[in-house]
Amino acid sequence: MSAPVKSYAAVDLGASSGRVMAGRVGPDTLELTEAHRFPNRPVRVPEGLRWDVLGLYAGVLDGLKATGQVDSVGIDSWAVDYGLLDADGALLGNPVHYRDSRTDGVAEKVWATVPAQELYAATGLQYAPFNTLYQLAAARGTRQLANAQRLLLIPDLLTYWLTGEQGTELTNASTTQLIDPRTREWSYDIASRLDVDLGLFAPLRQPGDPAGVLRDAVLEETGLAGPVPVTAVGSHDTASAVAAVPAGDGERFAYICTGTWSLAGLELDAPVLTEESRTANFTNELGLDGTVRYLRNIMGLWLLQECVRVWGDPDLGGLLLEAAKVPALRSVVDAGDAAFLAPGRMPERIAQACRVSGQPVPESPAEVTRCILDSLALAHRRAIADAQRLAGHPVDVVHVVGGGTRNALLCQLTADACGLPVVAGPTEAAALGNVLVQARAHGLVGDLADGRRLLTRTQPLTRYEPRGDAARWDEAEARLTAR
Repeated sequence: MSAPVKSYAAVDLGASSGRVMAGRVGPDTLELTEAHRFPNRPVRVPEGLRWDVLGLYAGVLDGLKATGQVDSVGIDSWAVDYGLLDADGALLGNPVHYRDSRTDGVAEKVWATVPAQELYAATGLQYAPFNTLYQLAAARGTRQLANAQRLLLIPDLLTYWLTGEQGTELTNASTTQLIDPRTREWSYDIASRLDVDLGLFAPLRQPGDPAGVLRDAVLEETGLAGPVPVTAVGSHDTASAVAAVPAGDGERFAYICTGTWSLAGLELDAPVLTEESRTANFTNELGLDGTVRYLRNIMGLWLLQECVRVWGDPDLGGLLLEAAKVPALRSVVDAGDAAFLAPGRMPERIAQACRVSGQPVPESPAEVTRCILDSLALAHRRAIADAQRLAGHPVDVVHVVGGGTRNALLCQLTADACGLPVVAGPTEAAALGNVLVQARAHGLVGDLADGRRLLTRTQPLTRYEPRGDAARWDEAEARLTAR
């Protein structure tokens, strides 16, 4: 008798697009095909920048219809953002986008009650102005928050609409700055001191926990035959992506999850909560099987995406070929600088940063693109070197997963900058990690290492060896630190 192969729908929502992927999993099978892709366009309304969450939900339903009959559904998305529900379970307005300006200056007010050092020691989360904690502080006193009876993070909100069941998945909850990474439970002390009502949150769920079954109305709209279970996955897309890092048994590795953001760091057994770690802006987010994702957020390909949008969406392949011809490390910027967080005028802002730092100003799209890619590789280098030092955890290889694996120039530059081999792939890491957790819940895959062995056997990977002179990267780094 042949071993079973089961089918899963992975809903994977990124900051610029969403997709529903159909996965098939068996003992030597891990296949992923795109069933439906749809845009995720934030909308600026008079009160600020908002997510079109109803459009996202419609895309999910269309995707499930296109996927066909599956054994389970799982949802992952970006972190920190949430929807508020009233006592009847109705959504109180469109969720606020993390790039909205409402959290400007809020962190300092929070730190006046709980100093930044104490906040980090308790929650292990790096400073980012859009952390859920700061969003809640910004919302304090608003009628919407006063009327809210439930807060659901984005994947949990969509799961609720699909199933009628409410929960808070742990890996995403760890990005709220309200979770203690040592206990993997809520930080009641921090919430109490900052007057955050943890009763707003639904009970915590672990990756692999059941999250309900598709409602009859959803079955009717999608044409699926019930019951179809929904499984909690690593609902923070980075948690799912790291679960899909194809690391070998015992391999000492770093990872970079590339896309709109670059998340560069290590997989650890315990958080690093030192003051030095805080000042280096590293975060301790929770992963599968008791792991900690110790990483730094870097602005990522957002820089290039915004430039391409300003330039009228030229052919990206041609642009990268031209960028490869531009002299290396001519100009670099700090790819982690919050000055690049907001949308708009990105080529001008990059040029201005180079001008202020006394470097040649990139003018053509190819020059700006090369500046961005060199800068990202430099930021990857710095993050991985710092992570090894702060965690006392040396590595021998860097795994790059996510959309940036399609960018061969960025992968090669990252190998050159880090002085380490780079293994690129899989591209759809978040969706694959999503599928693997669902398969684990059905007993088709074992632990995290077993899933990674299956990935290594079934997914195409590309290896980049480091080349060039490390001193050139040292000199470029010095240009940034000398400012």
